[in-house]
Amino acid sequence: MTSVLALTSASTGQASVSSGLVAEAVAQLRAAGAKIVSRDLGAHPLPHLNEDSTAAIRGAEPANDAQKAARALSDAAVAEIKAADLIVIGSPMYNFGISSTLKSWFDHVARAGVTFSYSEAGPKGLLTGKRALVIESRAGLYSEGPAKPMDSQEPYLRTILGFLGITDVTFVRVEKLAFGPEARDASLAAAKTAIAAWVGTAAAKAA
Repeated sequence: MTSVLALTSASTGQASVSSGLVAEAVAQLRAAGAKIVSRDLGAHPLPHLNEDSTAAIRGAEPANDAQKAARALSDAAVAEIKAADLIVIGSPMYNFGISSTLKSWFDHVARAGVTFSYSEAGPKGLLTGKRALVIESRAGLYSEGPAKPMDSQEPYLRTILGFLGITDVTFVRVEKLAFGPEARDASLAAAKTAIAAWVGTAAAKAA
């Protein structure tokens, strides 16, 4: 059975466009027989790194209860992504980048010797053989035009996923959400078509 890790990271709850589209993708994957593990990082964020969690995540033997808790939290997040064949990420653009909650999740799963390694040849991602769907919601237009240089969202996601070894990544951009109802509806319709196509391909490859 195909295993899916679905991540949402919006602070707007039920009003979130990216979270709503992740829910549609998850419903389609579940209908195709996939096993779903979900994390709502907006509602239940992983804590930002501090002295204890940084020490624990970097591999030092936990020296106190806070470090033990941080290591356990990181271990749980790592176990989920390791077990997943498919990863679906909902990422709203906040101030030209990803949400701090999604960044914190990456901080907990990016661990040397666990999800990536270093050698004389450079870094090597260890989470290979996975496919990812990243749904990006944006009020403006950042994939082209004068605002494109301001996009720190997709470049970061492409870089960090690739660093971890996840290179088969499809980005679905839901843009122009603040450009009026017609532009919004057209963008949502195109995104839903792209998501359905990705799910269909993923389900066919898993069969």
